[in-house]
Amino acid sequence: MTTPRLTSPDRVVFAGAGITKGEVADYYRAVARWLLPELVQRPLSLVRCPDGADGHCFFQKHHADSLGEHVHAIRLRELEGEGDYLYVEDIEGVLELVQMNTLEFHVWGARIDDVESPDRLVFDLDPAPDIAWNEVKAAARQVRDELAARGLRSWLRLSGGKGLHVVVPIRRGPDWTQVKAFSDAFAESLVAKSPERFVATASKSAREGHIFIDWLRNARGATSVTGWSLRARPGAPVAMPLSWDDLGRVREPAAFDLRKALRRARLLRREPWSGFARVRQTLPNEPG
Repeated sequence: MTTPRLTSPDRVVFAGAGITKGEVADYYRAVARWLLPELVQRPLSLVRCPDGADGHCFFQKHHADSLGEHVHAIRLRELEGEGDYLYVEDIEGVLELVQMNTLEFHVWGARIDDVESPDRLVFDLDPAPDIAWNEVKAAARQVRDELAARGLRSWLRLSGGKGLHVVVPIRRGPDWTQVKAFSDAFAESLVAKSPERFVATASKSAREGHIFIDWLRNARGATSVTGWSLRARPGAPVAMPLSWDDLGRVREPAAFDLRKALRRARLLRREPWSGFARVRQTLPNEPG
């Protein structure tokens, strides 16, 4: 295999921040140690932006030979028939996708060796515009505590947008139907306990003054942004993994842009999600 080649490295892809395609490639290369464990060997959805983050961007989940020789295909069942999805094994695959104008990386909650057996849950806390950041942080801690009461440890990620992701690794065994049912019931239990804080419906009218706990990412084929991924948004924000101890020091949801994330990667001595890959916890039969 050949080393990925980057064309037009000086082309600006985050106009407001003056960040170039070459800097995006350098960023992903620099954070590969932290990025790859959560990214590789999982079906991916990409956000590709041929005209930069300020231009037209689109999602892509299917493989194409034009993506590069380090980008691999896996044939998966779809609603109608089958399709070739894509995944990578290494940083070379990531860089080939950057060459094809990929800015964001979103992953399935299962690995390619058994896509019918999810190994994580993601609860995306998406606040209405009038919700203060401190309230979002308090909500994340409540989700953590409610999960812990059910015997489940969780880890935290800034989404790179307005909210937070609470991520739960699980021992493989339950299928997608079971995982989705647990996630739905868990979200509804939070709403029942704290109706002034949470909603579990995507309805815009219902979400006013509340935090939407998006459990729908825990379904077959759904994806969530991976840790250390850039977001195709002004300022080049990053979806940043945090420890729970970090949360109190984070003053805003988009606390890390590309340059701050690079600095964090250089200073880190241990993975913020220490223990995540080693934990072996079983999804309860019931959410209560």
